[in-house]
This record gives sequence, C-alpha cells and structure tokens, in this order.
Amino acid sequence: MKIKITGIGSYIPEKKVSNTDFGNHVFLNEDGTPFGKPNDIIINKFKGITGIEHRRYAEDQYTSSDLAFFASQKAIENAGIDPETIDYIIFAHNFGEVKFGTTQADTVPSLATRVKQKLQIKNPKCVAFDILFGCPGWIEGVLQANAYIKSGMAKRCLVIGAETLSRVVDAHDRDSMIYSDGAGASIIEASNDESGMLSYESATYALDEANYLFFGQSYNKDLPEDTRYIKMHGRKIYEFALTNVPTAMKSCLDESGLKIDDVTKILIHQANEKMDEAIIQRFYKLHDRPVPQDIMPMSIHELGNSSVATVPTLLDLLVRGEIKDQEIKKGDILLFASVGAGMNINAFLYRY
Repeated sequence: MKIKITGIGSYIPEKKVSNTDFGNHVFLNEDGTPFGKPNDIIINKFKGITGIEHRRYAEDQYTSSDLAFFASQKAIENAGIDPETIDYIIFAHNFGEVKFGTTQADTVPSLATRVKQKLQIKNPKCVAFDILFGCPGWIEGVLQANAYIKSGMAKRCLVIGAETLSRVVDAHDRDSMIYSDGAGASIIEASNDESGMLSYESATYALDEANYLFFGQSYNKDLPEDTRYIKMHGRKIYEFALTNVPTAMKSCLDESGLKIDDVTKILIHQANEKMDEAIIQRFYKLHDRPVPQDIMPMSIHELGNSSVATVPTLLDLLVRGEIKDQEIKKGDILLFASVGAGMNINAFLYRY
C-alpha cells in the first residue's frame, strides 16, 4: 500500500510587493551601521541571486490559519471528500498566528485546531496538531500522514503548510526581501494503484547547524531589544544545502529502485533560485548526468519564499497548469525536496 495526494489547493494572497517597494528602506549591517550602498544596487544584486522580483503578503485582516483554511477548502473540494471523514489535520508552520501590526506569536489553540473549527468539522476523532520543522514542514507532514495511514491509524489526512513571514521580518535586514506569505494544503489517502509515494528521506542536522536560522534582534539598535525577528546565516545555509540536499535526494531515489532518468520533475523548496539551481546541478552530477531542460519548475520569481507553503503551492500551480511551459501528466515521477531551519532536510519520490 502507498499513499497518494488526492486533493491539492493553495492560497496566494492578492497583495503583491515588488522589489521597487523596498527602495526607501533603511538597510543596515548587523552592527547597526549604514550598509553603504544605494538601495537600487542592493535590490538588483538581491534579484540576481534569489530570482525574486515580486512576493505576496497576506491581507491585513488575515492570519496564517485563515490562509490555511482557504487552501484547505480548495484541497477538500479538489479531492471531492466530506471533511468529516478526515482523521488527522497536520499543520506545518514556524511562527504561529501573528496578527498584522504585531510581532507576538499565538499558538494556543494550535493552528490546526483553528483550521478544524473554520472548516466546521464536528467529528472529535479528527485529531488536529501542528508541527515545527522549518521550511520542510509540509513534506514532513506528508511523511507523518504516510506513517499514520500505513499503520492503520488513519485513512485520510489533511496536511497544510502556511506562513505569514512578512510579519516576523526585520525591515532593516536585506534578507527581509526574501520572505513572503501563503498557504498550501493537500488531502493524503491510501493508494492501491501505481500512483503515490515511492520512497522518502528525512534528517535533522543539529550538532553544528541548529542555529543557522534563528530569532534575533533588529539591526536597528534603536528598536526594543526584546523584540525578535527571523534571522539567518545565509552563507552557512547555502553551503550546508549544497553539501547535504543532493545526497538526500540521491538516497531517496536509490531507495525507490528507479533511475535518475526516470525523474520527470523536481519540486524543490523555493528558497533561492541560485541555490536551488546549484542543488539540482550537484544532484545530477552525482549521477554523471546533465541537468534536463525544464526539470525544475519555479514560482519564487513572483511569489517569493513562503517557507512551508512553497512546495504544496508549486504542486497546485502545476496541477492547474499555471506555470508557463510546465506541466505534469499521469505517470510522471516527481521528486519533492526541501531544506530549512533545524537544519532539516527531507524528500520523497512520487508517481503522479
């Protein structure tokens, strides 16, 4: 028995923020000193590295659980199921419920519980809980759904990834331009045909890597010291990802028994265009193969990095034919992969 994605949905906020909107930001170094370069140079260099030109921010009245609710409704409709038949709601996020204009996270009750309430699910045996696994959270939620279904504990799961990163960024940090908001949701069920998950890989590197992503003070030393924002050691993350993600992907592929040439598409976390391209190049180099054209669909150029939401949103866009010159067909072999805070890495191979 395998598990398969029987429904997929996403919510992409309507509020579009362009690179030019950062033109008047006061970017500072970590020690609070002026960055020393005009913003247009900073922004152009940023675009050249990340590929990001636009990103989406949640509408002021919505929170992460709202975005997740909208995406979940679409996934449930896409699957054609009764929400009362869902056994588990697994909600991957990192920063909880952060209302517009605040930086304090709210996680009680869990965001999964809030989505269950918004969906008006009456069944108390539908268990709702959150997971914190960095950007790979949605993939890890799918792996947990796989375990529940294969063990007989569940027949159907709703796995969500949603985040409002725009509300936890330091406006004086150049990295603030990377982050965005969004949600993706999926219905996971048992599969008795050829489609579904074929293999997986998951790992946490914490000995030296645990604090590559963390909560830290603003670079503006005039702001309150006890207010924290998402921070990262970008170079360390880049080097870590290039070393470890391709090998995890290879391990996942090897476990399936399939060959590199069988892979049709790679759906990788939309973190940074140059980093993702380098990961794919190293992955194919491990197999002594050139990188096939159009193997890696991208959404980061228009949507930015919405953390746990990037991979399910990318899948939803592909299914709906909304990524230019990209499509997936029945029988295609998809390799999902992600890396993020923890440092966590995971992947799974999937026959569509």
